[in-house]
Amino acid sequence: MSSEGGATGYIVHHLTPLSVGEGFWALHLDTLFFSAVLGTAFILFFKNAAEKATTGVPGLTQNIAEMLIEFVDQQVKDTFHGKSKLIAPLGLTIFCWVLLWNAMDVIPVDLLGLIGSVMGIEYLRVVPSTDLNATFALSISVFILIIFYSIKIKGVFGFAKELTCTPFGPWMMPFNLLLKIVEEVAKPISLALRLFGNLYAGELIFILIALLPAFIQPLLSFPWAIFHLLIIVLQAFIFMVLTIVYLSMAHEDH
Repeated sequence: MSSEGGATGYIVHHLTPLSVGEGFWALHLDTLFFSAVLGTAFILFFKNAAEKATTGVPGLTQNIAEMLIEFVDQQVKDTFHGKSKLIAPLGLTIFCWVLLWNAMDVIPVDLLGLIGSVMGIEYLRVVPSTDLNATFALSISVFILIIFYSIKIKGVFGFAKELTCTPFGPWMMPFNLLLKIVEEVAKPISLALRLFGNLYAGELIFILIALLPAFIQPLLSFPWAIFHLLIIVLQAFIFMVLTIVYLSMAHEDH
């Protein structure tokens, strides 16, 4: 349903975050709130599954939890070639958290906004992965782990040698260093932009569909929602797998 200000005002309103502060120090309160709520839901779900786990006939919660754990564990076994107790739990956390972020996109675009307006909240952006700050924060966290394990496994000297002596040997150190810096920096940027771009585009299409006459909306929104479910799962899977691949590369000491 269109609001005052026409189509442009409607779109801008839905894509404007609830924030405090200005510039670099601005905080997107809606992104922080929904990320915290979804993260808490993830923790409580697996806590409940662990507490009710049984060797007998498993319930629905245990079945879902076991399927997710086995799925992520298989991806780690296929992709990660080092030894670490962190990678599998990290992969599970990233996959489930990003999946929950993305799943917020299937909620009707006006529903939570209407509830927020009743509570006096002017702007409300409910999909954390449509906020570039959120996707970059998660990718930078992964990047910090990449650097940490690169130094831990290879040592400071080994990591420095990798940066300066590959791929063309020590006689081209400046060029090697430039290439490696670009390669390393590209990892968090590609992780963040891929997730953000796909979900932002999907949210924008839902908003555009909401601007159409009411009798046309179901004809377009339902097929797009079905297709978007694939995007939601796929983007969470890609983020998880690339994280595992990058950390596997960081653990290679040859």
